[in-house]
Amino acid sequence: MDIKLEQLKVLFSEDEIKMQVKNLALKLNDFYKGEDVVAICVLKGAVIFATDLVRELEMPIQMEFIRLSSYGSDIHTSGKVNAVDIKLPDLNDKNVLIIEDIVDTGLTAKFLIDFINMNFHVKSFKFCSLLDKKITRRVDIEPDYYCFEVDDKFVVGYGLDYDGYYRNLKYIGYKDV
Repeated sequence: MDIKLEQLKVLFSEDEIKMQVKNLALKLNDFYKGEDVVAICVLKGAVIFATDLVRELEMPIQMEFIRLSSYGSDIHTSGKVNAVDIKLPDLNDKNVLIIEDIVDTGLTAKFLIDFINMNFHVKSFKFCSLLDKKITRRVDIEPDYYCFEVDDKFVVGYGLDYDGYYRNLKYIGYKDV
């Protein structure tokens, strides 16, 4: 599949995204009630979502970044999670918030949740995602919070990419196949 900008259709507009990010932040503010949080952004796809989200949070935030990969340059997951860079500080007794761009098969989410649980005893653990693609799930994983549910479309924009491109779009788009 080749994707050209002029072929994209808007799935979620910039305004819809902003509203959902603010709504998610309200829920997180209510849950954490001002307590310190370690927000872990899964690079590269979640970086735009994560920065917009943490600016709406009303508690002390320590931001960390990790890189996991399961796509390569194809539009389908490889089925294997590659931990490109997963160095984290001591998370014991901390409130941990994972920020992901999309929960698709659930393999990346499961890998990360298992990694945190095997290496740390956190105070609280929440997993949030910009998009939840339940229809393609391969493992029994659900994000605690998400902004939008999507069907089986390949999406780009607002951090999500196609072969490294289109992350900078202010909306989330898709191409009919």
